[in-house]
Amino acid sequence: MEIYQNLGGDSSVYAFLIDIDSITVEFSDGATYLYNHIRPGSDYVDHMKALALSGEGLNSFIGKHVRKNYAARLK
Repeated sequence: MEIYQNLGGDSSVYAFLIDIDSITVEFSDGATYLYNHIRPGSDYVDHMKALALSGEGLNSFIGKHVRKNYAARLK
């Protein structure tokens, strides 16, 4: 996992792992979720990857657009 830069300073995202067709996101409370091209879909996942790499906006995007539409809760 790569530590999320959190440039905005108020994100609940702690770390992420990008794979070809998915992103795994770990939140500061330890909860870890897998998002893939099936759930919530490739457009969302590709945007989440870009936000993760930029270090800003990932938590807000998940909260506003993805919510509980994840492929799996891993932890």
